[in-house]
Amino acid sequence: MNNQCASLLDKLLEPEERAVGLFNADPAEVSAGDVLEELQTIPFLSERRVVVVRGADDFVSKNRELLENYFDNPCPTGVLILMVSSWPKSTKLARKLPRVGELISVAEPKSWELPGRLAQYAADAYGKKLTRDAAELLIELTGEAMGPLYSEIDKLALYVGQGKLITPTHVESLTGHNRLFNAFAVIDAMTAGDAAAAVGRLRNMFAEDKSAEFKTVGAFAFHFRRMFNAKVLLEKGLSFSPVAAKLRIRGNRNAFFALLKRMSLGRIGSILEKLAETDYAIKTGRTKAQVATEQLVLRVAGPRA
Repeated sequence: MNNQCASLLDKLLEPEERAVGLFNADPAEVSAGDVLEELQTIPFLSERRVVVVRGADDFVSKNRELLENYFDNPCPTGVLILMVSSWPKSTKLARKLPRVGELISVAEPKSWELPGRLAQYAADAYGKKLTRDAAELLIELTGEAMGPLYSEIDKLALYVGQGKLITPTHVESLTGHNRLFNAFAVIDAMTAGDAAAAVGRLRNMFAEDKSAEFKTVGAFAFHFRRMFNAKVLLEKGLSFSPVAAKLRIRGNRNAFFALLKRMSLGRIGSILEKLAETDYAIKTGRTKAQVATEQLVLRVAGPRA
């Protein structure tokens, strides 16, 4: 929603006009009278006066009659942007809106739409091409919330400098190197059945990176999916080198393939199922991220836990 608002402001006001033409109203601190007064103020050094009310659901509910009256006779030089989580079509205010304004619906993209949305943002904002693989890796490491994802694209655009392409290598180097490395260390311990070492390494991850508890499941999933694909290719008869090249396995390849030797395809698939269950439980609020991740590690570590 914030990104949509920013795009709308870009169309309404030039950057140099915002200091005098934009009023960000905090509904907890300003009254409806203050908002209407700002809208009716004659613009100075700009063509229009724009007032943004974020989190405006309660503001609308409390001042519905005043807003209805304003919609009947809006100020021609004032633009009111109300950012709400819902806009019931049955209300009088909603029925009046089409005569004086527009309802812009902002829905969170579906999971399958995220890579395309990120690629479009990278192209529009920075003229960079974000590869599909890079977008998918970024989502695995960062999660599906658009704000943090856009923030990572901002960093990546600066990181590649004059380069026009953002690749998985860039994402892994800037966004996920430490998290992926640490997650691999946890996986190595838990698949060896060393629960104490696995949990200890996991807690070190949480201590070093406050956001790790929300992203560790994604880092685990990244490793196990790559392990699954590598195991399939090895069982088809490919040797280590072409598998490593095909799946972009970097760093300590010997450790990766040594870990893979002690795991069957069925076990890797079972762990991926457990990861999916854990991810769902976290996202639906059924459990806390850190608790769920530790439980997952203990389950995978097996009898020694």
